Amino acid sequence: MSRNSATLLGGAAILLWSTSVALIRDISEALGASVGAAMLYSVSTVFLLLLIGWPKLRGCSRSYFFWGGLLFAVYEICLALSLGYASDRGQAIELGMINYLWPCLTVMLAIMMNGQRGGLAVYAGLLLSLFGIGWLMCGDGTWTPLHMLHNIRQNPLSYSLAFCGAIIWALYCNVTRKYAGGKNGVALFSLTTSLLLWLKYGFSHEAALVFTSTVVLQLLVTDAIMGAAYAAWNIGIIQGNMTLLATASYFTPVLSAAFASLWLGVDLTPAFWQGVVMVCAGSLIFWWFTRRA
Repeated sequence: MSRNSATLLGGAAILLWSTSVALIRDISEALGASVGAAMLYSVSTVFLLLLIGWPKLRGCSRSYFFWGGLLFAVYEICLALSLGYASDRGQAIELGMINYLWPCLTVMLAIMMNGQRGGLAVYAGLLLSLFGIGWLMCGDGTWTPLHMLHNIRQNPLSYSLAFCGAIIWALYCNVTRKYAGGKNGVALFSLTTSLLLWLKYGFSHEAALVFTSTVVLQLLVTDAIMGAAYAAWNIGIIQGNMTLLATASYFTPVLSAAFASLWLGVDLTPAFWQGVVMVCAGSLIFWWFTRRA
C-alpha cells in the first residue's frame, strides 16, 4: 500500500474512533460492563479476521507480539470498563475525554524513548491539556482542585482506568512503531482482549446474558466500526505519515464529544466544551514545538 493510502486509512480510523465512547457506553448499559465489553471484542475479533486475516507469526518480532499484545489488551480493558462503570452518561463522556490525552502522551513518550529533551513550550502544551481535563470536569466553569478531586472520589475506579488507559495506549503506539516491522497483529490482540474479559466475567457477579434484536444490531454495528478502525489505524501508523495522523488525532476529542452528546442525549455545558478545546490546543502546541525541534 502507498504511503498516502495508508495515511488516508489512518484518518478514517480517527473518524470511526470518534464514535467509540458513545457506542461502548450504549453496549455496557444493555449488557453490563464486563460482559458487554467481552461481547464487543469477541465480535470485533471476527470482523478483524475477515478484514485483515490472521497475522503471520513467522519472522515477526517477539517484542511486538508480546508487548504490543499486552498493552493493547490492557488498554482496551481499561477503556471499556471505565466507560461501563461510569455513574451516568455524562460521566462516561467525561471519561472518554480523559482517554484522549493519549496523542499528547504518545509524543511525550516518543521524546523520552529517543533520549531527547522537551522545551518549555512542550511541557506547557501538556499542562494545558491536563488543565483542560480538569476544566471540563468542573461542570459549571468554576474550576478548583477540590472540585476535580470531588469528581474523582465519586468514582475512583473509572477515573483511574481512564487515566491509565491513556498512558498505555501511548505506549502501544510507540511500541508498534518501533517493533512491528510492517506486521499487523491487531486480530490476535483483539482475541486476547476478549478472552481476558470473558475470564473476568466468569469471576464476576454480573447478570446472565440477555439478547434482544436491538442489542444484536448494536453489537454488529459497533464491532464493524471498531474492527475497521483498529485495522486502519495499525496500517496508518506502520506505513503512513505518522506526523499528519498525530495532528489529525488531536481533534478527536471534539468529534467524540459531539457524537456522544447527540447519541447519548446529553447536554454538555459551555465549560465542558472549553475544556475540550484546551485539550486539543495543548496537544497541538505540544506537537508543533516538538516538530520544529
